[in-house]
Amino acid sequence: MIRALPSIFLPRRRLLQLGLGATLVSTAGFPSISQADEPSDVEDEDIFQFALNLEYMEAEYYLRGTTGKVDDSDAGSDAGPVTGGKQVSFATPAIGAFMREVAENELAHVRFYRKTLADQAVPRPAIDFDAGFAAVAKAAGLGEDFDPFGNETNFVLGGMLFEDVGVTAYAGAATVLKNKDFLAAAAGILAVEAYHMGMARSTLYRKGEEAWKAAQAVSDARDKIDGAEDKDQGIQMDGKANIVPSTPDAIAFTRTPQEVLRIVYLSDKEGVSKGGFYPNGMNGKIKST
Repeated sequence: MIRALPSIFLPRRRLLQLGLGATLVSTAGFPSISQADEPSDVEDEDIFQFALNLEYMEAEYYLRGTTGKVDDSDAGSDAGPVTGGKQVSFATPAIGAFMREVAENELAHVRFYRKTLADQAVPRPAIDFDAGFAAVAKAAGLGEDFDPFGNETNFVLGGMLFEDVGVTAYAGAATVLKNKDFLAAAAGILAVEAYHMGMARSTLYRKGEEAWKAAQAVSDARDKIDGAEDKDQGIQMDGKANIVPSTPDAIAFTRTPQEVLRIVYLSDKEGVSKGGFYPNGMNGKIKST
């Protein structure tokens, strides 16, 4: 059964409208990067390594879905294996074209981070789409037979899982990056990820009620594990389209690395360093919830 949007969401939006939500928003970014067991001496390069781990997963997802091919040339030495994924049969040519462009963008992000980090670039960690999406489907009530590569709707839905999280993670990173060149690059990548998110959410909205419910289920599942705050939003709210998840001031939400890690590790516990889509954890300094 698809859960309804939690009742605590509306009061929180009212708090934001009253200006009392500023504290909630400000505490949801990278400044709390040292919470749990993370090192306190986090540098810009560490944040870029964290982002590279996420870009590896996004690139692998979209490349496998659009080409069905495996290419480890941009994965680094000692790259981890990738489990799952196959070429999707797109019933709508325009959606196939959208997804191929996204795949090219995500691969370009991987290459950018590897070039920028040079010898500090971490290799691709082990990624498991089969186990990750099986757990997501179970948590969201999508059914045991849910296959993100089974059709175009499922593929876009799987992409939404990543894109929404990516936007909120980059929004959080913008608050603490010190190097202006790094900040400018992160802002540019944030914009691209937001374009992807808008495309995915609007595409799903056009698919109708079943897609709305599935997207809401994914949103609810993310909200359940990423932390105590209710910050996620589906693609429909109050009977209207909700393509842009944001505060009443139309500002994108932010997530800490720990909140992001809870989603990709599929665990709401503290101190977790692997699981879900990353069976052996991420590579680099930032890896624990």
